[in-house]
Amino acid sequence: METILDFFSFNNVNVIYVTIGSMLLTSSAAIVGTFTFLKRKALVGDAVSHSILPGICLAFMLSGDKNPLYLIIGAFITGWLSLIIIDLITSKSKIKEDSAIALILSVFFGIGILLLTIIQKSGNAEQTGLDHFLFGNAAALVGSDLVTFTIVALILLIVVYLFFKELTLLAFDEDFAKTIGMPIRLIELILTTLTVMAVVIGIQAVGIVLMAAMLITPVAAARFWTDKIKVLILLAAIFGAFSGLSGAFVSYAAPAMPTGPWIVVVISTIAFISFFFAPKKGIISRAIKQRNVVQQINDENILKSLYQLGEQDQEYYTNRTIEDIIQRRPFNTSVLKKGLKRLKKQGYMESKSGTWQFTKEGKNKGQRTVKLHRLWETYLTKYLRIAPDHVHDDADTIEHFLTPELESRLEQLLEYPELDPHDSKIPYQKNKIKNNSTQV
Repeated sequence: METILDFFSFNNVNVIYVTIGSMLLTSSAAIVGTFTFLKRKALVGDAVSHSILPGICLAFMLSGDKNPLYLIIGAFITGWLSLIIIDLITSKSKIKEDSAIALILSVFFGIGILLLTIIQKSGNAEQTGLDHFLFGNAAALVGSDLVTFTIVALILLIVVYLFFKELTLLAFDEDFAKTIGMPIRLIELILTTLTVMAVVIGIQAVGIVLMAAMLITPVAAARFWTDKIKVLILLAAIFGAFSGLSGAFVSYAAPAMPTGPWIVVVISTIAFISFFFAPKKGIISRAIKQRNVVQQINDENILKSLYQLGEQDQEYYTNRTIEDIIQRRPFNTSVLKKGLKRLKKQGYMESKSGTWQFTKEGKNKGQRTVKLHRLWETYLTKYLRIAPDHVHDDADTIEHFLTPELESRLEQLLEYPELDPHDSKIPYQKNKIKNNSTQV
């Protein structure tokens, strides 16, 4: 607690630089990364982050100084050039985008390592610490670095704000953007430039190797929580800023711990939590929904089978054994017993001495399931001209997902088909029922 209070008191100027700088870098990268992610170009961040190393080395060799402005300019040029070359290779050859990215990434990074080795053997005392760009060294941020990063971050935010509609349309529907006359190449160029700038300003904190994670991971985590792009951008920025703050705190609490890798660890933890526990799209939530759907289908099949047994002897409330139900439809015994217990809890079934029978609500629900099955079969045979003996399996699936609105629409299309004389609520077509009595 004492360490936390000391950290947030901001008495140390260097702590302020590191914390604010890390938060600016990570949040601005996440905002730009949103459009890269939505455009399904996640690997672009890797290509840029590895391609800026030769630019940093060339800028240092030409200037002889580690001035952040010079290094950013050099990194920007080679990073931007790498994306242009990737686009040219993809458009002018048969090489696919992922192969082009892998090619450019490895070539540029190899050149960068070669230049870095030359610099390290040159004897220039200024080259000390240049290799920190590989893995980041946020603790080395000073006031001049913070000013430079703040200016670049503001430029990124302003450009995203001004071109928000165009970038959004490009990410979601590029073909439509072309048809309305939007300058696609210009917007892509703007997005490319923003991506390169976002990666470039983050390398000193997170490093070349890990910067791609900050471009994509916050957005990937946020995507599990929302479908609205404005909320997505806000969440990605918050996740990015929080990871920057957390990484700076870990470095402050344990000076031996590097800031950049811890930033990536924190945002990766947020991403994993989102992947598994997001309420609508998380893996656990989806697994629960899938289990519920399977149970719903199984329960409705049980009710349908019982109703069809009732149709045979016109006794809908007769006690039925498990063997009777299985004879009508081949259920797994264990699954059937669990389904019957669920239906009893829901008020659709009653049990007595090992036998089961409908309640009024259960009979009505089973009746509706049979009705939807027959409506869909009739629709397939009448409108899609599918042979009557080929429609049962499809109807057996779709009957569980037809809404009341679709049910009403089907009845209108089929002109309210003749009803079963034994039950005035079940659609009935004499020829169809006679020919396929074993299926309906």
